[in-house]
Amino acid sequence: MTIKKGKILIAEPSIIGDISFNRSIILLADHNNEGSIGFILNKPLDYSLGDLIPEIESNFPIYNGGPVQQDNLYFIHKVAELIPDSIEISEGLYWSGNFEQVSKLVSEHKINENDIRFFLGYSGWDANQLSSELNSNTWILSENTHHNNIIKAVDDAFWKNKMLALGGEYSIWSNAPEHPSYN
Repeated sequence: MTIKKGKILIAEPSIIGDISFNRSIILLADHNNEGSIGFILNKPLDYSLGDLIPEIESNFPIYNGGPVQQDNLYFIHKVAELIPDSIEISEGLYWSGNFEQVSKLVSEHKINENDIRFFLGYSGWDANQLSSELNSNTWILSENTHHNNIIKAVDDAFWKNKMLALGGEYSIWSNAPEHPSYN
């Protein structure tokens, strides 16, 4: 399978000790000769959009997008017709865009949590770094079978369900404790 934007990365069970990426599902938002950018979809933080930007009265959850630039807010969405300057990831799925318009749409309740997901930080790889990590079995590269509904589809059990769907030895990992040392 070829690395390209719109695919998802599923963390291999073997990366247990990595706080950022343990049991992560990452949507690749961009991939080119210079590197790759993605957002961890399944790591909610204890913040809402209103906590970070008080002028926006919103309880939209904030997710840990990855370890790079965690002081910046990013977003993916499926409403490019409402948000100018959106960048297409794959058909019907976008990232970035005019944040002033996003603020207005959220405040006016014209978009909901199934339309947009916010992140602090992103996951990034230099040229060939992601290929190297795939070759060393850090990640499983997969199709995004949920397409633009992935925003709604990802929940706390998403990684576990991906392990079950992969079957074989991965099924065993689906029920392993997240922190084996706590066992």
